[in-house]
Amino acid sequence: MVFDFSFVLVLATAVTGLVWAADAWYFKPRRLAVATGGSPPPEPVLVEYSRSFFPIILVVLLIRSFLFEPFRIPSDSMMPTLLDGDFIFVNKFTYGLRLPVVNSEVVRLGQPERGDVVVFRLPSDPATNYIKRLVGLPGDHIVVRDKQVWVNGELQPVQLDGIYEGFGHTGAQVAVERLGATPHRVLYIPNRPSYDFDDVVPPGHFFLMGDNRDNSRDSRFPEVGFVPEDMIVGKAVVIWLNWNLPNAPIWSRIGDRIH
Repeated sequence: MVFDFSFVLVLATAVTGLVWAADAWYFKPRRLAVATGGSPPPEPVLVEYSRSFFPIILVVLLIRSFLFEPFRIPSDSMMPTLLDGDFIFVNKFTYGLRLPVVNSEVVRLGQPERGDVVVFRLPSDPATNYIKRLVGLPGDHIVVRDKQVWVNGELQPVQLDGIYEGFGHTGAQVAVERLGATPHRVLYIPNRPSYDFDDVVPPGHFFLMGDNRDNSRDSRFPEVGFVPEDMIVGKAVVIWLNWNLPNAPIWSRIGDRIH
């Protein structure tokens, strides 16, 4: 169980719902039974607030749990795909529906695919969310050597695509990589050594890497490691805002789909 904002929403929904229900079924009839003068007794403030806020909190909980959840990108590990300060929506139903807080799957709708940009809970600290690109599926043999990636002995195609001139890491090498059906861009920082890796993804786990290959704490590192399937939060789909001073906002990024 993770005590995060979802836990707060579940708790608030339960408390306001119980207060409203208890008043409607028990306390309100008793007030009406003892009322005099022909006018209904005033509703307690706690009941009034619970009745007003319960539907709103419930709708927010349902949307965040089963449809879309907003996240803010807190680092540059996914550059150039995502920048520090991007606010994104994560699709919560692409892979299946999970109960909030306990994260138990109730309906399976799909499987994570190689190349997806995925938000997941850090296995060593489930209260912390990470975002990376899915490189290895269960059973895959993943090799990272000299900044190149092999999946089951097949070198993943990469084509150099000039020098990065955007926000941060100006001068880094840009390349176009194809892991799944859609190509995406990655960054290589000059004079930064490659962090190599060689292992097989265990059953029920995934191997993920940041697009900023030389500046990403990802599955290559033991503090992240292979990510269990039940730690997957959802698939990142769109940028809805960028706000990172002093360059905020970057209007051109609003509405960009994430590939």
